[in-house]
Amino acid sequence: MKQILETFDSTVLNMAGLRLLSASFEITAVILMLYFNSIQKAIVINGSLALVGPIIFIFTMSLGLMGIVEDISFQKLVFIAIGVAFILFGVLK
Repeated sequence: MKQILETFDSTVLNMAGLRLLSASFEITAVILMLYFNSIQKAIVINGSLALVGPIIFIFTMSLGLMGIVEDISFQKLVFIAIGVAFILFGVLK
């Protein structure tokens, strides 16, 4: 198993780990919605996911950008940051 994990870039592994954590939050939310069987509680659970999703997105993008910052020009980095800002603006507004 260790040999398999060593073939992956550490940044990619961390990004995938964050996405796996996010997926576990989503699955837990599904189980809680079914357990409580209440529309009101399902809305509260879904609202909490709306907070967690962008945070995971920001952390994942930050890890990825830190991993490629030395490989791309500053101008491209600015364009990526603007794109991420537009995505967050669209999601949060």
